[in-house]
Amino acid sequence: MKWLAKYGDHVYALMRIVAGFMFAFHGAQKIFGILSDFQPPAGSQLWIGGVIELLCGLAIMLGFQTRLAAFLCSGEMAVAYTQFHWKLQLGPKFFPAVNQGELALLYSFVFLYVAARGGVKWKVDKG
Repeated sequence: MKWLAKYGDHVYALMRIVAGFMFAFHGAQKIFGILSDFQPPAGSQLWIGGVIELLCGLAIMLGFQTRLAAFLCSGEMAVAYTQFHWKLQLGPKFFPAVNQGELALLYSFVFLYVAARGGVKWKVDKG
């Protein structure tokens, strides 16, 4: 499948755009209650997480200050995994399949990769 290598930057950009869009939608759900029955109180930790998800998700999607936005999102998801899923308990609770933290852990590492790589293609930033 070596022929796919020439499309690496395009596929990466699509991953960045889709991941940013999905993350921004999670934030919109939390802040505005879009397609959700739950809205955290303004100023709460979950609400602040929603703001980070919405604004940084849009920045990642558009390729604006991509590295900074992705680094913030990666950190937020690392906190979400350890605080809300794993809860620092020993034993089987550590495993994402048990504590339902797959998405948080995956987002954390995807955004860490985006922070390391930057916008690359189809981005608002010139640098």
